[in-house]
Amino acid sequence: MTGEIAALLTACCWVVAARLYRNLGASFSALSLNFWKGLISLLLLLPLGLLLPATELSTQQQVLLLLSGAIGIGLGDTFFFLALGRLGDRQCLLVADTLAPLLTACLAIVWLSEWLLWQHWLGMALIFLALERVLHAGKEHQQSPSWSGLSFAALAALCQAVGAVISRDIFLHSDVSVLQASNWRFVGGMLLIVPLMLLWRQRPLPRPASNWRTWMLLLLAAVLGTTLAMLLQMLAFQLTKAAIAQTLLATSIVLSLLLSKGLGDKIPKGSLSWTLAALLGVGLLLA
Repeated sequence: MTGEIAALLTACCWVVAARLYRNLGASFSALSLNFWKGLISLLLLLPLGLLLPATELSTQQQVLLLLSGAIGIGLGDTFFFLALGRLGDRQCLLVADTLAPLLTACLAIVWLSEWLLWQHWLGMALIFLALERVLHAGKEHQQSPSWSGLSFAALAALCQAVGAVISRDIFLHSDVSVLQASNWRFVGGMLLIVPLMLLWRQRPLPRPASNWRTWMLLLLAAVLGTTLAMLLQMLAFQLTKAAIAQTLLATSIVLSLLLSKGLGDKIPKGSLSWTLAALLGVGLLLA
């Protein structure tokens, strides 16, 4: 149960941080925002990791954790941002967050032999249906989707799934701590993000660079949505099956509606009913 709760708390962190990151989008490019949130998290977690005892990992396990970060954080977030610009947030989330748990389940069966019970599949199906209905609620006119955007969203989902399964595999075959695994993943992500920034000649500083409120907002978003969320996510992968954890992480879309309602935003008709359906699906996963 602890792993499932950690996954839901991760989704809550992502929901709140998404509001903050949305405001930062006007100041940072997608890749530079990804760079700064990773760097802030490393600066916070690496010193703590050096002070606490660490598990000795084999070279293969170290490479796998770096690969998990490079794929899940470096490539995955990059593909997601590329899809976001082509599809918009609703369609992008629909494709990425519904494909990722399904791909994770399939990979976990093949890689880890983690089979799910019938109620888990039913809960996942109910959550997928609720996500699809929530994201389409109130949309009367659908534009033709960008095929390149759909491809990038699907690749983002695949990267999330691969990163999740690799992380789960490491936890199953070692005594690595959540903190240590998070640091290795962040390093792996940064090892890919930095070369991409140099290759694409991305400006690392915001516009205007002297706006201290922008930096404070970035710090808050990075601590909540990246540092804390990563620790909780790794705890979820450590304590529960990869497919269940990934599905619970996808409930961030539904949880965002509750936040919007609390902030007084207009909610599309029918969204709250499907939110309750998603929460029923979560209950089946927790059973």
